[in-house]
Amino acid sequence: MSKYSDQFRLTAVQAYLEGPAGLRTVALRFEVDVSLLRRWVSSFQQHGHFGLGKRGQRYTDAFKRSVLDHMRKHQLSMRQTAAHFGLGQSSQIGIWARQNYSGALSLPATTKKKPAAMPKKTYPLKPTTSDDTDKSREQLLAELEWMRMENAYLKKLKGVEGGRAKAGQKALIVAALKERFPLTALLTLADLPRSTFYYQLQAQAKPDKHADLRQHIQRVYHEQKGLYGYRRVAMAIRNLGTVVNKKVVERLMAALDLRSVVRPKKYRSYKGVVGTLAPNLLERNFLAQRPNQKWVTDVTEFKVAQQKVYLSPVMDLYNAEIVAYEVADRPCLGMVTKMLDKALQSLGDKPKLVLHSDQGWQYQHSQYRHKLSERGLKQSMSRKGNCLDNAAMESFFGTLKSEFFYLRHFKSAEELKAGLDEYIRYYNHDRIKLRLDGMSPVKYRAHAAQAAKVAG
Repeated sequence: MSKYSDQFRLTAVQAYLEGPAGLRTVALRFEVDVSLLRRWVSSFQQHGHFGLGKRGQRYTDAFKRSVLDHMRKHQLSMRQTAAHFGLGQSSQIGIWARQNYSGALSLPATTKKKPAAMPKKTYPLKPTTSDDTDKSREQLLAELEWMRMENAYLKKLKGVEGGRAKAGQKALIVAALKERFPLTALLTLADLPRSTFYYQLQAQAKPDKHADLRQHIQRVYHEQKGLYGYRRVAMAIRNLGTVVNKKVVERLMAALDLRSVVRPKKYRSYKGVVGTLAPNLLERNFLAQRPNQKWVTDVTEFKVAQQKVYLSPVMDLYNAEIVAYEVADRPCLGMVTKMLDKALQSLGDKPKLVLHSDQGWQYQHSQYRHKLSERGLKQSMSRKGNCLDNAAMESFFGTLKSEFFYLRHFKSAEELKAGLDEYIRYYNHDRIKLRLDGMSPVKYRAHAAQAAKVAG
């Protein structure tokens, strides 16, 4: 017996069709499920009063197949199909579909011929150390297929630099060979997890979001002849108007194999106490609040064409600008005093300052000390054998030799001297510094002077 009589169903359907209320409201009023009421309405609209009463009827297998074919042909839902054929419950169609799929429904008179099976390809099998005479023909064929697969994989691997492929490179090789060999066997050979294989393929299919940045990095790096590390490359790109993180630049430069030159150890010229020493007034405070407040100086040595060349510069700690310099073939007192005269000429009548150096014998000499005293400059010296007390000047020498001297071949001392003039001009006017907000020393000094003028 059905739970609901035909009269009850008809009353519920008419209440929906003739009244203003919706399906859910009517279903709630008659205390029936909304999907059940929807099925009654569809059946009534298709078959009238008799559509509500077809229950408990037996159907032939041919009828069941015709129902399934109609549903598939017209792309109907089970509820729509049940309403069309006047079936009591749409769930019956689902049961018939499962029966048809499993073969429970009897086949029609005409049956299709079963297609011939494709010949099964031999699955690769890793060779074992046992005697081949004890192996079956199928095992030998499987091991032969493995060796063919291994040979094809190793040929692809030859194109990888160093012969050691990373996961992404392995994934590309496996993807190229998976049409010829089973994927599972290839992944075993490459020692590559299946999840990693699909992840690498998906990752490499994505467009390179750093393609433009890579071009900027390469252009800046080669324009500066490889002298910039990732920090200055990032600053140069920012100066062009592109916002970029220095860590991203560092990672991309490593991927592109772009590295700045590593600095070797510096030249030392300490010879002991030969004159009067001065106290360490600077005390490693390398920050200056204004130009011509703190200067540092030192001497460094170059070897070229069986000759030695010495450079004596003086730097303003305000903007790391080389105020004056002198180049000579010997580290004599005259070289240092000439450098000091050039620096004092550029100073003019500016306020007095501190001039810091190491304890080199030239800076202990009475003539050098007398020149400083005449102009009112305070002399400061590093502690004995402590290069960190003059780190700003040592840093400049390291930069000079890394970016200029060690990257070029000089045929003569004169060629080196000309190159030093060229590099120091480049250092002062063109080479940007991170602590100067991406400006060169000269540009930073001019910018600060202009800002002070506007503020005043």
